[in-house]
Amino acid sequence: MTDLVNLHISEALDLLNKKEISSVELTKAHLAEMEKARFLNAYITETPDRALADAAASDKRRANGEALGALDGIPIANKDLYCTKGIRTTAASKILSKFVPPYESTVSQKLKDAGTVMLGKVNTDQFAMGGSTVTSFFGVTKNPWADENGEYTLVPGGSSGGSAAAVSAGLCMGATGSDTGGSIRQPASFCGVTGIKPTYGRCSRYGIVAFASSLDQAGPMARSVKDCALMLHEMAGADQFDSTVAELPVPDYTAALTGDIRGKKIGIPREYRPDGLNAEVAKVWDKGIEFLKNAGAEVVDISLPHTKYALPVYYIIACAEASSNLSRYDGVRYTTRVDGKTLDEMYENTRTDGFGAEVSRRILLGTFVLSAGFYDAYYTRAQRVRRLIYNDFIEAFKNVDAILVPAAPTPALSYEAFKNMSPVDTYLGDVFTTPASLAGVPSLSLPIGLSDKGLPIGLQVIGSILTKTRFSKFLKYWKNRQDLI
Repeated sequence: MTDLVNLHISEALDLLNKKEISSVELTKAHLAEMEKARFLNAYITETPDRALADAAASDKRRANGEALGALDGIPIANKDLYCTKGIRTTAASKILSKFVPPYESTVSQKLKDAGTVMLGKVNTDQFAMGGSTVTSFFGVTKNPWADENGEYTLVPGGSSGGSAAAVSAGLCMGATGSDTGGSIRQPASFCGVTGIKPTYGRCSRYGIVAFASSLDQAGPMARSVKDCALMLHEMAGADQFDSTVAELPVPDYTAALTGDIRGKKIGIPREYRPDGLNAEVAKVWDKGIEFLKNAGAEVVDISLPHTKYALPVYYIIACAEASSNLSRYDGVRYTTRVDGKTLDEMYENTRTDGFGAEVSRRILLGTFVLSAGFYDAYYTRAQRVRRLIYNDFIEAFKNVDAILVPAAPTPALSYEAFKNMSPVDTYLGDVFTTPASLAGVPSLSLPIGLSDKGLPIGLQVIGSILTKTRFSKFLKYWKNRQDLI
């Protein structure tokens, strides 16, 4: 039998339902793999006792012929931004290092209700701020893909680097991630897995530690598109605790996976191929275009003219919202506290001690662009340009069905290279992912090829937003074919 930790979710479900394996066996195999791969530092908190109890309960349901969840018995991990009742949730920060939530995030609860087995909480950049999983208070996560010398010296990407590394290394079958400006798609590319940033509002943000509220979106990470579709079906849907969630029915995403794209028009935006584009990334992109042509799709050159403004617009808006969201961490209630002689001194001591350098940098930048005299010059203007970026996508989708672009500007970088980069240079790693985030459109990253050094390179497939109006028009069509949104 195939090694249990190398199975896809869809394969494991088939074996579980045939009773050829048990959830306890599957869970124990992953727990053993986690123990062997602790050097990767993918997990912040492991929950083996809960996992084995959940697995045993799943096996009992199957044995008794009880109703099963769609993912019953599947071992997964949650990014350590998802609040989990009674289990420490840190956002990879010192300030929340002892926080144990009294409630559960909507998405993790949905997955729990679907019968999943939670193995633990995986590492992330602190408060999801970073593209390498280097800023975590609990130490860096290593990419399970070794360098040319066989050493584990590469970053897994971020901020969902722990999720990507855990899935890639067989330390879980799937994991939740969150994507603000590329935090699912870039690490998926670096670690050779698949990840989806759904349409903004497709999944509830309730109970997920906030970075930038108008950009944050929960999404799945797994070894295949089908596995991600299975997870997303359980994660998505309306939520009374989050007014930004689309109140639309959740389709059967796996029904769209026919592989038939004949006649579909795929847009290739010229702005994503700048001078100096990494040759290996360009080669894989061309390979992906050729795949589509051979499958019967029509490749169309398109323009997204405001793409060049996406990165500065993103960092203005994201940092502004981070400044506001993180103001709640002041040491008064549930955070680690550093006392002072006065209340103001306690605030200052707590936040100085509790936040890392990258988080502090983004709070300062966000506070600056929201301050009197600069609000209109920066924040308001950024919001206006964001609308233009959104309009570019809406206009493009009048003529194409999807857009194909790189997920990251390079293969995985070494820690040494990343350490020597300036903050601005590290932000450039989001150059291909921020436009879709600003527009709120869905985007999937999947591995397409390898670099000359044998490292994975992924491409993004960007789709269109399905509005409530468009939903009513397509409802009849969806009865025969459910489209990913």
